[in-house]
Amino acid sequence: MSFFVSGLRVERPVYDIAIIGAGPAGCTAAIYGARARLKVVMIDKSRLGGALALTGKIANWPGSGFAKPLSGAELLRQMHEHAESFGAEFLQSQVYSASLASDVKEIVTAEGIVKAKTVIVATGAGSRDNKLPGEEEFLGRGVSYCATCDAAFYGGRTVAVVGNNHEAVEEALTLAKFAGKVNVLCPTAKLVAEPDEVGALLAQPNVTLWPRYHAKAIEGGEVVTGVRASISGTEEVLPAEGVFVYLPGNKPSIGFLEDQVSLDERGFIQTDADLQTSQPGVFAAGDVRGTAVQQVVIAAADGCLAALAAERYINKRARLASQR
Repeated sequence: MSFFVSGLRVERPVYDIAIIGAGPAGCTAAIYGARARLKVVMIDKSRLGGALALTGKIANWPGSGFAKPLSGAELLRQMHEHAESFGAEFLQSQVYSASLASDVKEIVTAEGIVKAKTVIVATGAGSRDNKLPGEEEFLGRGVSYCATCDAAFYGGRTVAVVGNNHEAVEEALTLAKFAGKVNVLCPTAKLVAEPDEVGALLAQPNVTLWPRYHAKAIEGGEVVTGVRASISGTEEVLPAEGVFVYLPGNKPSIGFLEDQVSLDERGFIQTDADLQTSQPGVFAAGDVRGTAVQQVVIAAADGCLAALAAERYINKRARLASQR
């Protein structure tokens, strides 16, 4: 199998485990899968996305709170480095869809198709109920959730980034390389991201930060023409040919699955005791399962169990193999 990345043809094997999501559940699954000498890839549109990257201080992760608590972003960086040190690969890309019924699963990404014997879904719970008016209407006609995928389409144009988190900052930095002007609509007084990244973004001459601007609607005709936002009770429309939305949510991020696995009444993925879904060879880990308590340590434990179960599935063994 082959596909293009940044203009280069990249040959990729059929992986043993493809992990969709690279938060604590995904990274832990990658660590355990790679340590089991399996071919593992993590796929995520952002290296530092999700709820953990937004956490300012982690003091309840075992070993992190004795001398100097970590930021969520720093803990996530360490997890990525740990996984990659064992040979796990990372593919930064948007996942569009997946075909999970066959023995070899196929994941359609912005960079091409990834094939794997097993899949672990670890995409967290970042989707939103409260879509902006016009957000779904203009999806694909100016609305995007992935600057890495779509920034090149906006060369020299005016775009808007809606959000205040690390992902919004990272994606705005990507857009600044292509767009003529990038307006960042930040609903809070300041951006909630690492200071060096915020500094790098604000240093870009074509980037303007709009603090306390609350996006109300995305407007346009055939395509997007602007974002209506409020500030101090008054509303105005900022012109934009593209709008990139990075607002928080609390629903599982599983639109790409298209009803291929069973969900509970709240819309979270159902699993058995070994975290296998209703689809053989497909597992779920972390907040995407709707765990009673959303904590990093619980997501990491899920990732461990899902990887061990995937290894057992691949090798057709009756019992899970332990790692020390």
